[in-house]
Amino acid sequence: MATIKEEAKDFKPMQTKNIADLDKVDVSLDIQDREGTDKDDNVFKYKVVVVGGEDYRIPNIVIGQLKSILEKKSDLKTFSVSKTGTGLSTQYTVIPMD
Repeated sequence: MATIKEEAKDFKPMQTKNIADLDKVDVSLDIQDREGTDKDDNVFKYKVVVVGGEDYRIPNIVIGQLKSILEKKSDLKTFSVSKTGTGLSTQYTVIPMD
């Protein structure tokens, strides 16, 4: 059992990363649903993949772009995601890797 001091020293706030933080993404990864609350205590849902024990959020636009790519290239195995901008003006681009 740890003391409060030990726990505080080791504390790392839970933070969901973004799929664009990954160098490449395997299309066979399982998607999981999560819930969060915003600063106004409104509940929202989002999707993640878990890689190396870390959650990486997948914006819906990425899933939509990947769908379009898979319609033309159904044997795609990996892709990457480019991200520009911040907040509500963030833009994502899905890039096929193979």
